[in-house]
Amino acid sequence: MEKLTSILVLLCFSFNALAQDIPGPKKDKLWNEFTYDMGNVFNGMGYSYSRPAHWQGEQWGNFGMLTAGTLALFLVDDEVYNWTQGWEEDVPQSIKDYGHKYGNPNNNYMFTGAVYLTGLFTKNEKLRRTGVLLISSATAGGLLQQVSKRIVGRARPKSGDSSGTFDPIHLDRVFNYDSFPSGHAMLAFSNAYAIGKQFKSPWIKAGLYTVGMIPGMVRVLDGFHWISDVAFSTALSIFIVESIDKYLDKKYSEKYNNTRKEVDWSLQFGLNTVGVSVSF
Repeated sequence: MEKLTSILVLLCFSFNALAQDIPGPKKDKLWNEFTYDMGNVFNGMGYSYSRPAHWQGEQWGNFGMLTAGTLALFLVDDEVYNWTQGWEEDVPQSIKDYGHKYGNPNNNYMFTGAVYLTGLFTKNEKLRRTGVLLISSATAGGLLQQVSKRIVGRARPKSGDSSGTFDPIHLDRVFNYDSFPSGHAMLAFSNAYAIGKQFKSPWIKAGLYTVGMIPGMVRVLDGFHWISDVAFSTALSIFIVESIDKYLDKKYSEKYNNTRKEVDWSLQFGLNTVGVSVSF
């Protein structure tokens, strides 16, 4: 993952520089579109990273709710993990294979790259834009979670340590102490959320979101992550996709989210409960 994301960032820098020198379509329109799109991949990443500097009261309130929800789940991580033990035997192997493989960075970039190239060669701007959104979101989330893992150094459930065990601040990832956040959950749900923007039907969206949550849940069942890792990563992936998509609104004429708030995600708390409410 580290080598792949580093190469992608270097490519994005290069294509971004090329894109700046292209005033518009020329004879080689395909190449111009490609360099323009790769420049938007990089710029979209930068835009998402810069958003906290522009947050107002509502955005900071949402961040506070996310932090509070993650901490609430942190308090019950061990109990939730113990409760799920034994379930993996009841989960079909095909579901488990999908959960582990789909969130893998190499497989993820094969999928997102295929979406983008299909849009590029078929001259479908809407599909091109979707591919740019997928690649940019995956790369932004991937880099962020790689850095976070090294800073936080949280023990994975399979390490045998409790959820409150940390070995932080390492230049290299420490095996079994790189649980937070979940890269599989972040990549898989980023894709599901971005693709869901293509559809108006709440049922299709719900189906896509459900499929996108499978890798995170499988990683919990198999002891790779705590439930708070997955919940935080899922919420962060939504933020990243929404930020980059807002940036792309200014770069492409094809839009599929004219209604800015398609989905309302909110944390809900009650006596001995914590959950997420989703309104379409």
